[in-house]
Amino acid sequence: MRRACAWPEHRPPIPVPDDLLSIAVLASGRGSNLQALIRAQQSGELPVRFALVASDRATAPALGLAAEAGIPTLHLDPADFPSRRDYDLALFEQVAASGAQLLVLAGFMRILDADAVTPWRGRMINVHPSLLPKYRGLHTHRRALEAGDAEHGASVHFVTPELDGGPVIAQARIEVHADDSEESLATRLLPLEHRLLVAVVADIAAGRIRMQDGHVLVDAKPLEQPLRLDRQGRLSR
Repeated sequence: MRRACAWPEHRPPIPVPDDLLSIAVLASGRGSNLQALIRAQQSGELPVRFALVASDRATAPALGLAAEAGIPTLHLDPADFPSRRDYDLALFEQVAASGAQLLVLAGFMRILDADAVTPWRGRMINVHPSLLPKYRGLHTHRRALEAGDAEHGASVHFVTPELDGGPVIAQARIEVHADDSEESLATRLLPLEHRLLVAVVADIAAGRIRMQDGHVLVDAKPLEQPLRLDRQGRLSR
């Protein structure tokens, strides 16, 4: 049996113009990146409309954050589907039905089936806590420390069927301190990760960033190196 459940809404959605970019967000956990997007939208910094927030976990705090902001929510349980492919196709069908033009993976802890990803090529982004192509997958902070890296960071990239392998759009970087632990490194990086994701979504909404023929274009010009997040939270070459 397939289940779709919504959290109760605690406040009405903020009215926004219909012509703004419509986004859906997939999240599995606490939703800190989602919260950053919501705050930026509510402050007027991020000109988008939220079409849907969906999760594979019924208890994901991200669903509660979305409901409090008046955003439609959806939970689909992977256990209700015979395969990962069936689940992903059903989930993405619901995302498409929401009217979303851009899909943001914000801590969505699932490997996606290629058949689900392909129709969204160029319209789906992911935020990942490493300086890609370094450290695809999990435990990125630990791996950076074990490698003795002097620098660590976060990346936002377009999603392709290859795990964390799509074209990188932008990165935020921090220095690794000699006394850093996994926890301290993650704590220092997270605020920059939030700013990075907001900045990328804002520039996509403004039409500055897009993907064409497998390459990132910024202001219609090919991007040779990922954009960098500056101290003001803006992206620059």
